[in-house]
Amino acid sequence: MSLLSPTPSSAGQSYDNPVSAAFADTFADPAVIRGLDGYWYSYGTSDPLREGEGKHHRLPIARSTDLVSWTYVGDAFGADNLPPYAAPGSLLWAPDVRYLDGRYVMYFTVTNTTSTPHEWDYSIGAATAPTPTGPWTHLSAPVVAPRPSGDSYWNTIDPAQFTDVDGRKYLYFGGFFGGLWVTELTPDGLHTVGQPAQVAIDNKFEGSYVVRRDGYYYLLASSANCCAGPTTGYSVLAGRATSPRGPFVDREGQPLLASRAGGTPVLDQNGNRWIGTGHHAQLTDLSGQDWMLYHAIDRADPFLDQPYGINERPMLLDRLDWIDGWPAVRAGAGPSERSEETPVTRGFVSLTDDLSGWRGAGWAIQDGYVRHTDKGALTARQAVGGDVRAETDLRLSGQSAGELAGQSIGQSAGLRIGGATVTVSGSGLTVTAGSARRTVALPGGATTWRNLAVTVKGRTITAEVSSSRLGDPQATVRLDSPVPLSGTFALVADGVADFDNVSVAKLAKPVTRPAPVPRTGKLVDADEFDGTDSAWQWVRQDPDARVEGGVLRWPVQGSDLVGTANTASVLLRDAPEGDYIAETKVTLDLGEDTVRNYQQAGLVAYVSDDDFARLSQVAIWNTRQVEYGRELSFAGRLSYGGNIVGPPARTTWLRLAHHVDPVSGEHEFRAGSSRDGKTWTWGGVWTFPKDTAPRIGLVAHGGAQPAVNAEFDYVRIYRSPGAASVNG
Repeated sequence: MSLLSPTPSSAGQSYDNPVSAAFADTFADPAVIRGLDGYWYSYGTSDPLREGEGKHHRLPIARSTDLVSWTYVGDAFGADNLPPYAAPGSLLWAPDVRYLDGRYVMYFTVTNTTSTPHEWDYSIGAATAPTPTGPWTHLSAPVVAPRPSGDSYWNTIDPAQFTDVDGRKYLYFGGFFGGLWVTELTPDGLHTVGQPAQVAIDNKFEGSYVVRRDGYYYLLASSANCCAGPTTGYSVLAGRATSPRGPFVDREGQPLLASRAGGTPVLDQNGNRWIGTGHHAQLTDLSGQDWMLYHAIDRADPFLDQPYGINERPMLLDRLDWIDGWPAVRAGAGPSERSEETPVTRGFVSLTDDLSGWRGAGWAIQDGYVRHTDKGALTARQAVGGDVRAETDLRLSGQSAGELAGQSIGQSAGLRIGGATVTVSGSGLTVTAGSARRTVALPGGATTWRNLAVTVKGRTITAEVSSSRLGDPQATVRLDSPVPLSGTFALVADGVADFDNVSVAKLAKPVTRPAPVPRTGKLVDADEFDGTDSAWQWVRQDPDARVEGGVLRWPVQGSDLVGTANTASVLLRDAPEGDYIAETKVTLDLGEDTVRNYQQAGLVAYVSDDDFARLSQVAIWNTRQVEYGRELSFAGRLSYGGNIVGPPARTTWLRLAHHVDPVSGEHEFRAGSSRDGKTWTWGGVWTFPKDTAPRIGLVAHGGAQPAVNAEFDYVRIYRSPGAASVNG
């Protein structure tokens, strides 16, 4: 334990991504938690940390005082320390770590068990420890056992734990093959209860993470491919619900369980160095600002050691904003190469190991924290005022087993800010301000360490109690105070209570305006498919494509551009100079739920058959998605990967926004989609080298059966006065 968060090792006001560079070249699927010792800990998937190392670290652990400068502190498990049910050679992936009822619990993917002969019978394992670095003790059986599907097994991967306001614990898990699921856990968090419920469709999501905010449960998950080297299009999407079991819907009301599955973009690549941004964890700094830790790929250095081996996925950190009730990294601007702001990890009021700067009787330092055994206050000599956020870890420490179990003597502990007092007791979380008072239940009480966070904004005081500080408060009270919320700051206790990690920081000013998105200006070129336009050129002309009735009807071809065959037709026109937006409206009746791989139609930015970016609505197994794929040549091979934009409809509007980077000269194409031609969802950016001249075109291919026509109403090209690039 430590009385306060350790002094940050980096005092600057900026940092460079990736934040894992000092100890690792790759640190994928990062989890994060602040330990009771005041340090921040991150946990990565089992890969070598450095190029040339050649040895997998079994869930490596890093530590930081400031969330920016990280140090490797060891692995959760040694080379021979696998769960007893794991088959030899099993890999451990994607950890999630929580502090639950007096101990740390780590959940992780186990790729192979001894219970079946199948090589990839994924399961969710767990281990417990007294500290964030261990020693970790495996459970004797999986938390979620392998789940058979025919002669294979569902992707029972990527666990994320969540505790609700009623004290019930849940575990989210799953991946592309099988979808995302939630199951209730026993009170200790180590076993499942009842039957799991599916919360997102298969073939679109993995890497779940759930937080509760303003009465909603937000499910954030990663989409597209994590590991396609220089064409990795991984991104984070979100849905929300009023229950931890769903149903989750996106900003437009599209369910995440639908065949045309919804998902509001949270994080997308933006044309800078970083692609494949995803599999994240979330945290809140001492000022109340949310941040996201995630992995990404440097598009110029996508592999560890040699091309087409392990994807090199270092850990990045960026601000997470909430815009009109939805999360967005840097307000939608995406990953940063250099950030000019850093997390707040030290308050302007804090405790030291000699209680200097504080006054009060009956308070003593014990085992690295402050203990009080009577009724009284420990008051900071520095007053507080304005909008602030105060927090402490606290524990009610009765002297008998009966008191510990039931907290029957009415002991309490908490914080006082100005004229308001916030306390935790056996009866719940209480906020008292003058004549106003409000109490809510706190499941489980506080006989083990809990975090109490109190926010003052104007005359409104909000208090939350959580176990892990990770977006799942077990009790929340909000009160409009009739008395001033400025003046003295104190720790208060009635009975035996322990306090640690005490701080007061200025409240973060939230970012509420979204980052700019591309906007259409003057129309500079168009084909309304009235039969008069002659600007098109074919690559492998399709005689079945025809213009009639004001639309281009193009039977979807049983061919493709991806790979070396290059048999699909492409209909092209020259693009204008400078910034522009190309738009089309395409109707493609792909039905729902059935497998029609990979019928698609849409726009393409085309340099050659092996160098293009394709934006289309497409059937991917049972789903219908808007995929923004990229193919290019890298290290003597062709590489293809995709990014996911908004959900399609039977008729979908598509846009490619072109921008020339003024520094590099690269061509940046950002993808957008719409279900009604009015409300647009903007996704990721693919880039082309400076010395290329991409043309704009149409495609309709991926599979000839069942027969279906793609119907294009028009292609329009607009000047773009808005920002097509959001990189930074």
